[in-house]
Amino acid sequence: MTVLTETGGETTAPLAPAKTAEGGPKLSRGGRIFSYSFLTVTALVWLVPLVWAIYTSLRPEKDTQQYGYLSFGGSFNFDNYTNAWNQGGFSKYFVNSAIITIPAVILTLVMASMVAFAVSRFKWKFNVTLLILFTAGNLLPQQILAAPLFQLYKHFELPYSVSDSGSLLNTYYGVIAANIAFQVGFCTFVLSNYMKALPGELTEAAMVDGAGVWTQYWKIILPLCRPALAALGTLEVIWIYNDFFWALLFIQSGDRLPITTGINNLFGQYAQNDNLIAAGAIMTAIPVLAIYVALQRQFVAGLTLGGSKG
Repeated sequence: MTVLTETGGETTAPLAPAKTAEGGPKLSRGGRIFSYSFLTVTALVWLVPLVWAIYTSLRPEKDTQQYGYLSFGGSFNFDNYTNAWNQGGFSKYFVNSAIITIPAVILTLVMASMVAFAVSRFKWKFNVTLLILFTAGNLLPQQILAAPLFQLYKHFELPYSVSDSGSLLNTYYGVIAANIAFQVGFCTFVLSNYMKALPGELTEAAMVDGAGVWTQYWKIILPLCRPALAALGTLEVIWIYNDFFWALLFIQSGDRLPITTGINNLFGQYAQNDNLIAAGAIMTAIPVLAIYVALQRQFVAGLTLGGSKG
């Protein structure tokens, strides 16, 4: 590009780097090929085991024993799914997982959004300290707190009308509380950063109009956080639904265990049917896959919104 100088001469100005429609720098041909190749290989690494599990779940066990697991002979049907559902008692375990997951996710997001609102929209003495305390809880491995929490739950007395064990052990409440305690820190950290990116003039204008703290939180800030809440909600459903550790630690009654432990019923005492287990694993994964597909647009929006801001 040629431009005129103040003395009448000409000089060549450097060309600005090409940008995409989103405003970012445009990748070269070699960069695009590498990116597409890397993403394709990564997708295949994740999809091949899933596809093979679905394929195995549709084959009768006698066919895999006859032809081998790495074969394509034999028939296909849904008998493994029917047998896994009946043998594993999945209908009860799905209900147990819903009883644990739904309240835990809702309470986690509500509590995290309240703390995030306080530490991000108001300046007070302990806001940073409070944020650090909530975030630091995620740095502790769950296994370290297993023994202290078990003893705490054991000696935490509850009326027998609430808990048949007289404590927090063998109750849904204990598992829900443990999941909330370990997830609220991460959600608080994400939501506080998201709220800090919102214009401060919003709450200032609301204060001028006489809006209280609750009105600012509930009617102004929280609706603007829907993408972030959808993204966090999707992640929390996946994490809490897939939790195996806390349920196995705190629940001793088999009829209260979540779906992640129900698949153990498909293992035989002396032998195991891998086709049956594959069908059970696929059925276990269907709810979280359905939730992710339903909230995929909000999930991606919540992760990428504000990513191009300086």
